[in-house]
Amino acid sequence: MTSSEKNQGNPPAPPPPKVTFGRRTGSGRYVRYSREDLESELGNVDFSKYVVQFPLTPDNQPMDVVPLDPAVSDKAVDGCDDKVPAAKTKATIDRRLRSMTWGAAGEFDYNQLLFETKGTYGYGNAIRAEEDEAGDGEDRGEPKDFVVKPWRPLTRKLKIPAAILSPYRLLVAVRIVALSLFLAWRIAHKNQDAIWLWGISIVCEVWFAFSWLLDQLPKVSPINRATDLSILKQKFESPSPSNPTAKSDLPSIDVFVATADPVKEPPLLTANTILSILAADYPVEKLTCYLSDDAASLLTFEAITEAASFASVWVPFCRKHRIEPRNPDSYFSLNRDPYKNKLRPDLVRDRRRIKREYDEFKVRINGLPESIRRRSDAFHASEELNASSVEPAVKIPKATWMADGTHWPGTWNIPAADNSRGDHSAIIQVMLKTPLDHPVFGGGGGGAVLDLSEVDVRLPMLVYVSREKRTACNHYRKAGAMNSLLRASAIMSNAPFVLNLDCDHYIYNSQALREGICFMMDRGGDRVCFVQFPQRFEGIDPSDRYANHNTVFFDVNLRGLDGLQGPVYVGSGCLFRRIALYGFDPPRAKNHHPLHMPSPDLSISSNTSKFGNSIYLLDSIPVTEYQGRPLADHPSVKNGRPYGALIFQRDPLDASTVAEAIKVVSCWFEEKTEWGSRVGWIYGSATEHLVTGYRMHNRGWRSIYCVTKRDAFRGKAPINLTDRLHQVLRWATGSVEIFFSRNNALFASPKMKFLQRVAYLNVSIYPFSSIFLIAYCFLPALCLFSGQFIVQSLDITFLIYLFVITLTVCLLAILEIRWSGIELEEWWRNEQFWFIGGTSAHLAAILQGLFKAVTRIKIHYTLTSKFSGGGDDNNVDDEFAELYVVKWTWLMVPPLTIILINLIALAVGMSRTLYSIIPQWSRLLVGVFFSFWVLAHLYPFAKGLMGRRGKTPTIVFVWSGLIAITISLLWVAIKPPSANSRIGGSFSFA
Repeated sequence: MTSSEKNQGNPPAPPPPKVTFGRRTGSGRYVRYSREDLESELGNVDFSKYVVQFPLTPDNQPMDVVPLDPAVSDKAVDGCDDKVPAAKTKATIDRRLRSMTWGAAGEFDYNQLLFETKGTYGYGNAIRAEEDEAGDGEDRGEPKDFVVKPWRPLTRKLKIPAAILSPYRLLVAVRIVALSLFLAWRIAHKNQDAIWLWGISIVCEVWFAFSWLLDQLPKVSPINRATDLSILKQKFESPSPSNPTAKSDLPSIDVFVATADPVKEPPLLTANTILSILAADYPVEKLTCYLSDDAASLLTFEAITEAASFASVWVPFCRKHRIEPRNPDSYFSLNRDPYKNKLRPDLVRDRRRIKREYDEFKVRINGLPESIRRRSDAFHASEELNASSVEPAVKIPKATWMADGTHWPGTWNIPAADNSRGDHSAIIQVMLKTPLDHPVFGGGGGGAVLDLSEVDVRLPMLVYVSREKRTACNHYRKAGAMNSLLRASAIMSNAPFVLNLDCDHYIYNSQALREGICFMMDRGGDRVCFVQFPQRFEGIDPSDRYANHNTVFFDVNLRGLDGLQGPVYVGSGCLFRRIALYGFDPPRAKNHHPLHMPSPDLSISSNTSKFGNSIYLLDSIPVTEYQGRPLADHPSVKNGRPYGALIFQRDPLDASTVAEAIKVVSCWFEEKTEWGSRVGWIYGSATEHLVTGYRMHNRGWRSIYCVTKRDAFRGKAPINLTDRLHQVLRWATGSVEIFFSRNNALFASPKMKFLQRVAYLNVSIYPFSSIFLIAYCFLPALCLFSGQFIVQSLDITFLIYLFVITLTVCLLAILEIRWSGIELEEWWRNEQFWFIGGTSAHLAAILQGLFKAVTRIKIHYTLTSKFSGGGDDNNVDDEFAELYVVKWTWLMVPPLTIILINLIALAVGMSRTLYSIIPQWSRLLVGVFFSFWVLAHLYPFAKGLMGRRGKTPTIVFVWSGLIAITISLLWVAIKPPSANSRIGGSFSFA
């Protein structure tokens, strides 16, 4: 009877076993995964090593290797497909093992085992080599190249360890309970001797508890994220049968850079930012840079022209040697060895040549103002000479002239009609044309600066834009400039993603754009409206006196928001989805309608009342929506696009396209449209970035916080006290404007999560804490003046509550430092400057916000000066010279008054206690403690007033002294001392 006849009537054989995969945990236990697990949510785990687990034999025992008799080698065995092949010799097995791939470090490449196989010979086969059909025992084949690869995500969440997060949440709950019990006890136990002190303190403490709760609740679910750039390259830039040359299938990105004043924002600073963008590690044909010059300055225009010329050698140099950072000013100012970990032997020679080219480039940039002035004077003299022969005499306005002998259409050095900062024509100039879609290698001839024979010398497209301005139109500052760029870029390049940078923020990590795109192209990325990067700053004093790094906000608050609906938009370093800026809702799995298909709510072609009268602009909307979709490479991607859809050559720009772009940046284009109200950057606030992000979250979009290992962007921050206070004033005023507008989070839609709404409410309400903070800062002085305290007596209950509340604050700060990675000094600096800002800029912001809400009068703000250095890098005094400059501002008066009042109160309180008949030391100690608490928070402010050599403006001390004396005399008039009071020995009040 044959084997097939014996098997008739028997139950079917079980399916062959599958190879399972797993990883070894820290305890030594193996966690197993099947291929289905890898394609599920477990794919978010970072498998740094794969361990192949071989299943046991059917009797649940380890399989024994038994030599087979060649005579029965063709006999069928249970558990195998058809038959067991003949036993192999030791040499054959060695050859088979050698056929597997080994890594460069001598480690076995476990990735080859990530597939399922049938049990062809024994259990747990991971790979099978092709054998000679003649059965001579020689292995002539190689392992099969398996086409099907497991799906892997581009990003993953890295949760905070429970050992840190659980105690953190528990402490938050404990402090909430402690604050509730403390406030209840304080309300129940009034101080009858000083009811007014008790009332002021109760109101302030209730507000502080409410404000702390608003700030703390959105931070209870922080998360970290990580990207995998190797998977991004594998998915979008790997060769395939349809793409043998591995052209990039990544979506395009338009980078917006904004500048508004060539004096406060030096052209050299802007040029370096442009150069870092052009040298970014992103497909050249997919990148376009737009510069918005809101001042329409010829100085900025010619500086960008020089930058485009210098980019022809700088960008290939960056690609050839893979240098970081790719801002030439920062690169040549590095304090570390620039040749470390660089393998090319010609780096030293190339760097020396590029350094010489950059020095010449800086000389040309710095000489542009004088060059433009001399040129304009020469042309003006020629015009006057020609006009002198005409009768009657004509007065020729002194124009600003371009190098080609024509009038500059923007702002002239001596303003004139139609050529001033607020009244000029629109200007669009393509500095670098659209690149080809294939690499173009340079040469290595004797006349070349560098040997670029193996380097792609293409440059991204660069466009200079200055929108039209007229005196009769409202231009809405930065928000209006960004909306003009949004429309112009839609006509000229129409990238589905937009990166927004300030002119002083350059790309510090050349792969930052790729990391941001990972979140947009990952599963679920079509619901992400923007990816916010943290802002990092250079040129700040080592002690960070005024908390310019703002690490508590960027590393604590925004990480907490990332666990909710996403971080807020902070104004720069943000990668947007263009379709979200257009005011559309996020796609839904059930009722989403693609923009290129008929839909009752997305009638693009007839929606001119929303986007304006431009057919080019309207036609670009469905195109950018489609190009921004993630790849449809996973069953859960419901709104994806096929691979290869973005592999095409962009059409070159023609005259009609540029003319249409000029049209959409005119000052009249936004009339009777929804630009600024529902579309683009939102108008009506000094902090337009907050309102713009709020509107997106309110429509149901979510955002992502991307913290890269190497800082993505770096910029400049004002280290001068006056500039820093004015910056905080502008932010706080914008928050007050939001509170008194329809963008208040109290009116948010149900699409916004509750804790996200709490976070936005805190953003708009935090300036009002200054009223209660200033009142609380005067309480210690009032206690010392009066000899009373906020409680009737210092009993044990009050001290226990005070100890518990203080202890929980300290423990929460320690845990925040643990899960965020900030330092204790940074946390303390943030507390100090919150105190300084709350007693100065925030109070002024409330007054300005109320004034604008009542009168509807526009408030003008001063642009923050970007200090670009200029001293010797090795001279610390010159590098931080701006730190010691003291400039008069009314914002300095309130905090200095608080300092003087508390110092006077300390002297009065100590004198009263020392010379009192019955000294009350306990009340003195408590009053002194709280006064020192106030003074410790204001110490950086007092140190800043001293300047480098104590050169504080006299008016500051005069006004502060007058206010302090007035308050002291007012107090004496309200409550004069008794006749038996003795202060200062025998001296007594009459």
